[in-house]
Amino acid sequence: MKQHGIVLDHEREARLGFDEAIYCAGKSVQQVEAIVADGLATSARRLFTRLDAFKFEAMDAASRQALDYDAVSRTAFLGARRAARQAARVAIVTGGSSDLPASREAARTLEYYGQGSLHVPDVGVAGLHRLLARIDEIRPMRVVIAVAGMEGALPSVLGGLVPGVVIALPTSVGYGVSEGGRAALHSALASCAPGLLTVNIDNGYGAACAALRVLAPAQ
Repeated sequence: MKQHGIVLDHEREARLGFDEAIYCAGKSVQQVEAIVADGLATSARRLFTRLDAFKFEAMDAASRQALDYDAVSRTAFLGARRAARQAARVAIVTGGSSDLPASREAARTLEYYGQGSLHVPDVGVAGLHRLLARIDEIRPMRVVIAVAGMEGALPSVLGGLVPGVVIALPTSVGYGVSEGGRAALHSALASCAPGLLTVNIDNGYGAACAALRVLAPAQ
């Protein structure tokens, strides 16, 4: 692996309970292939993030066949997944369908670690009745990941309606002052909902890992 400029963190699972996630943006096709080959040789489980479809299609056939790839979230799994738990304890609530890539990255990360999730799509505050119609499904969840771009109001609304841990996942969906997700991020950071947590823009992986840390003491 050193010839590819890669040094993997093989002790991360022992320290944190997480496998090392392979962030593929900025890595060459050859580097990703080398990491896949190393994982196959050592029977390692790996989660790949930000693996876009162009890079995936450019990989050799053996690497592609070894991966469980999802183009929407740009994630891939290598190796056997952890045994799935029966009941979902995390809700992933999205403001609009444009937020799907970030919410799907969160869902896939949870899936990789054997955690199911309740997906509640397209319930943004422009039509608050849509959220209220499903609030009874969301309220029992221990963690709620609130995914929203534009003005990013959804996390604050959920923070005032449910007792579980609410994690704001701002997305880069928007234009004008909302462009790039800054407005949604600032909205989450400035929220008056008590105890609201916030991850970086479009960081579905980070939101899922935060949820897993919340759940870990009860596992």
